[in-house]
Amino acid sequence: MQDNTFWWRGGVIYQIYPRSFMDASGNGIGDLAGVTSRLDYVASLGVDGIWLSPFFTSPMKDFGYDISDYRGVDPMFGSLEDFTALIRRAHELGLKVIIDQVLSHSSDRHPWFQQSRQDRDNARADWYVWADPKPDGTPPNNWLSIFGGPAWTFDSRRRQYYLHNFLASQPDLNFHNPEVRQAQLDNMRFWLDLGVDGFRLDTVNFYYHDPALRDNPPVLEGESKTLGAPDSNPYTWQKHQYDISRPENLNFLKDLRALMDSYPGTTTVGEIGDDSPLERMAEYTDGGDKLHMAYTFDLLNEPRSPRYIRQVIERFQTLSADAWPCWALSNHDVERSASRWGASEDHAAYPRVTLAMLFSLRGSVCLYQGEELGLPEAEVPFERIQDPYGKVLWPEFKGRDGCRTPIPWRQTERGGFSTAEPWLPLDDRHLVLAVEEQEQDPASTLNTVRKLLTFRRQHPALHDGDLTLLDVGDSLLGFIRKRDAERLLCLFNLTGDTQSTRLATTGQLIDDLGFCCELEGDTLTLPPYQAAYMSLDS
Repeated sequence: MQDNTFWWRGGVIYQIYPRSFMDASGNGIGDLAGVTSRLDYVASLGVDGIWLSPFFTSPMKDFGYDISDYRGVDPMFGSLEDFTALIRRAHELGLKVIIDQVLSHSSDRHPWFQQSRQDRDNARADWYVWADPKPDGTPPNNWLSIFGGPAWTFDSRRRQYYLHNFLASQPDLNFHNPEVRQAQLDNMRFWLDLGVDGFRLDTVNFYYHDPALRDNPPVLEGESKTLGAPDSNPYTWQKHQYDISRPENLNFLKDLRALMDSYPGTTTVGEIGDDSPLERMAEYTDGGDKLHMAYTFDLLNEPRSPRYIRQVIERFQTLSADAWPCWALSNHDVERSASRWGASEDHAAYPRVTLAMLFSLRGSVCLYQGEELGLPEAEVPFERIQDPYGKVLWPEFKGRDGCRTPIPWRQTERGGFSTAEPWLPLDDRHLVLAVEEQEQDPASTLNTVRKLLTFRRQHPALHDGDLTLLDVGDSLLGFIRKRDAERLLCLFNLTGDTQSTRLATTGQLIDDLGFCCELEGDTLTLPPYQAAYMSLDS
């Protein structure tokens, strides 16, 4: 039996976006009581825990990623009692609970910022990143906001600019100030004392900035751009050398890890958007003294060929040492993988084989709500767009609303999500993929996910074994997972054509996962969108 302290290592974490999961109050917006009412369903998937996107007190300019009270529950989602009831029920079901922590910035309505902006001499004057204008009144440097335009906004009271990597209403905290660092660690301790099992750390490489405020250099032709932002966004045209991923961050991550270690069995997973994301993931998770795990946008972007995925795995293995990744194909910030990768593929078969691949990788896994249903990106008309990111960059980038629409529980007008008009519209293509419909079909994506996660739990090699890539050409992805005496061959055909490969080893095919393949002699043939698993001879 695995030590429960390390449940996260190889664990599968189901991400819940509370606004769109289940509405218990009947106002069209999901809430904590709604999440609690559906935890039995989540547990039935076979996941190890949940990650809750922000539910904290917030003006909701960026849907909770702009926090005005780090220790409060926004009334939109319920109360602190609702949250403790959610933890209690999750733990009864054997589910761990991870919550978002947005440490790098706050809302401009947070009392800290309200005080900081008053003048240059108050007790929190240095809690945010303030800088004088250039002599001509322009911003201090060329840093850009991910949400468009300069990363600086002028405040007339202090006659200075303040830094914001996101919206102007999301000022960046100054992590060079030790009081800021301690305040955020104390906020995390508050939630740990309530019983949370860990944190997903938003923009974990954004905590520090270059104190000299040097300009970022441009990205030259042929150089890689920052993952996590669309190419139409000028943010990707700079090398983010001075505004993020600063070396001072490593010491803060060590302080954070020391806090987590004082609560055995808890964990952290960091979000990394960077010019060199895999290198940063390795740097932030190796050594056992910083983050437990992290994820990047390397599998959350558009490239998706077997050859590309192999290169990502290969590169991470080269860099990783003892680092630990957390892989994801979808989340609340990117187009759903069924559309981003599978728009031109079979809409039913493709999501199943990509999830089989995801659940077979070495590392932990984040599964985004609705991904287990194979939901495509929803179409949201411009007049219903809520995301500020989409409003700024429309129509080249339509924002993130298409991956945030409510979960379809039943094939009804409002999908069983709410008795009121949902905050975002449900897509008709989602209703036919509703949970209630898929429950009845043994071959559905939902039931395939349950089989795959049961299979993962039953095989230690898939949980945290080693991974050795196989040379199976550019049209297939293959590797061997090994732990102790167990060796499993995992092979995936992510294409719409039949693919074959010759095996250099023998074993027994595992044929009860809903996929089909044919082994003739030493040649293994996979029809389109199929996976093959083989228990190898020792």
